[in-house]
Amino acid sequence: MMSVTVTTDPRVIVYEYPFNERIRTYLRLERLFGRLNELLPHDAALLHHYALTTLFEILDIAGRTDLKSEVMRDLEKQKSILSNYRGNPAVSEGVLEQLVGQIDHHFGALLSAAGKSGQPLIESEWLTAIRNRLDIPGGTCEFDLPAYHAWQHRPADQRRADILQWVSALEPLACAINLLVGLLRQTGHPHKAMAAGGQFQQALPGRGPDFELLRLFIDEQHGLIPEISGNRLMVSVRFLSQDAQFHLFPFTEDVVFELALCTFPAGLKTRLSN
Repeated sequence: MMSVTVTTDPRVIVYEYPFNERIRTYLRLERLFGRLNELLPHDAALLHHYALTTLFEILDIAGRTDLKSEVMRDLEKQKSILSNYRGNPAVSEGVLEQLVGQIDHHFGALLSAAGKSGQPLIESEWLTAIRNRLDIPGGTCEFDLPAYHAWQHRPADQRRADILQWVSALEPLACAINLLVGLLRQTGHPHKAMAAGGQFQQALPGRGPDFELLRLFIDEQHGLIPEISGNRLMVSVRFLSQDAQFHLFPFTEDVVFELALCTFPAGLKTRLSN
């Protein structure tokens, strides 16, 4: 499963491929929290309905019993890595202390949140009733959930305030994941690569920490779709083209693109440099 983000350059699309389940989960949550932030500022009741459905998708992932502890372990690990840079003349002490402070803050917020992330939302009978009906096509009609129908007719500011209150239970998790994923991305340094005849393979170093995330940058004007696969030893990319009916077929010409491989702790020093 690939997650897709667009860079500040509108001509370039970034395809991200996680090498393990932990990073895959982080990317999915980052995408869902981002969608929620895009939906909330709008006033339409329909968009607030989709904000709620996004919130329930987040809860489906955040309800994992080990997720919170996994995120906290990663925060501790990154703090340990960063602490090793103290006293390094090539490192900005100000940036370093700011990052360590952010990690401490997010770790403390997760630690103080009782139970699993989003536990108060899981225990809400009103939200649970809506969540259960979403599996039924059209299951949130007014004759099924009159209380939800009434809520959708409240003023937009009231609906938004309600959703923000519910989301606040997940804010510590969202902030921690955004920080971890952001740090991970910054460890990768894009370099040009070429897929001869639309095919690319690269062996990965057998020593050192395993790569956790691949980022592929390609100009959208190429109209190509990368099919990525990989493990700790090898990464492969096959470029596909698409016709007007959305059928995919192999692209057999050379393709120039950029590739970045991300892993902790390699690359963090660049982020901290003076």
